[in-house]
Amino acid sequence: MALSTPVSERSDDPKVASGISRLMLSGFRSYPSLKIECDMRPVVLTGQNGAGKTNILEAISFLSPGRGLRGVKLSEVLCYPDAERNEAFTSWSVAASLDTPYGTTDIGTGLDLRIGENEKRLLRINREEIRSQAVLSEHLTVQWLTPQMDRVFSDGVTARRRFLDRLVYSLDPHHAGRVMRYEHVMRERLRLLKQGHAAQTAWLDTLEAKMAESGVAVAAARLQTIEILKQAKEWALGLFPKAALSIAGECETDLRERSALEAEERLQKRLACSRSQDAESGRTLQGPHRSALHVLYVEKNRPAEQCSTGEQKALLISIVMAASRLQALRGDQVPILLLDEVVAHLDERRRQALFEEILNLKIQAWMTGTDSDLFSEFGREIQHFKIAHGALEVV
Repeated sequence: MALSTPVSERSDDPKVASGISRLMLSGFRSYPSLKIECDMRPVVLTGQNGAGKTNILEAISFLSPGRGLRGVKLSEVLCYPDAERNEAFTSWSVAASLDTPYGTTDIGTGLDLRIGENEKRLLRINREEIRSQAVLSEHLTVQWLTPQMDRVFSDGVTARRRFLDRLVYSLDPHHAGRVMRYEHVMRERLRLLKQGHAAQTAWLDTLEAKMAESGVAVAAARLQTIEILKQAKEWALGLFPKAALSIAGECETDLRERSALEAEERLQKRLACSRSQDAESGRTLQGPHRSALHVLYVEKNRPAEQCSTGEQKALLISIVMAASRLQALRGDQVPILLLDEVVAHLDERRRQALFEEILNLKIQAWMTGTDSDLFSEFGREIQHFKIAHGALEVV
């Protein structure tokens, strides 16, 4: 089935298409080196299982805060030697040229174990070194869907909360900084408690005040993002199920009923009261890191965790595309969408709806698959690369 609406006639187009124009990998997973040059059209990567398609998506995911779409340690993505290469890699890097309505930005990240900073990411923007990963969110956001995420609704509250935070990153570039500040102070507080420094009341008071300030800001940003998604007049894909999002936690409850300042004071008190419990358990038992995201399949009035695997996958696509639509139409950031083996699990109607939305919004989606025919509906509106033996071939 051909796409029904030519690009030139589609409505609601963002002002200017944006995306990656050059991607370079060095010492990353299966790639000793790789260079991809492309334009702003969607990118399709096809090849057999194990060819290295997902590795390229993972490399792009490291251009955003966090540990990438596989959630691994930095050293785990070092290029692995094969039978012809016995050298051990001690560094990896991912560099990209990002074309935006405001010009080109060069972003680079990586790990170099030779400099003595074990597991510390190196970050550069326009060749200037930066300290915080949170700055990456000010230049681009990356959303992804992978087969491993099919169980995000049934894997527990941590997976769902991380999924929500990535949605917030796309609409609020400062959220990554809030989350990192909160987690950093939380680790410092817990370290003191584990070491038996509970008597250092003044220092713990200071840390808990910082935790309360950052924690309430994190909770507020999550609530605001959920509200924005609720208020969207139409979700991105009509053929996909509509999802209703909500989040439950003491911080969120306080923010609904009280001022932000009162919510901070209440969280700080809860943290102070739980010092002995936290020291004994080795965990922080209070705060927004324990809040739970709930997703409802609206048409069936059924919680997502009770839905079938296919329904859960469709809900994920619906949510991610709704956030991508809002971000793309605002036109103030670059949304990059990574879809790993997603298309193969969709019927023809939903596959076409997804393709239409990607082209309509001018999102540079990077998609993988083993069957090239599944992407034939795109025609010349995509860039198609075939991967074999660690090399890319333009199709």
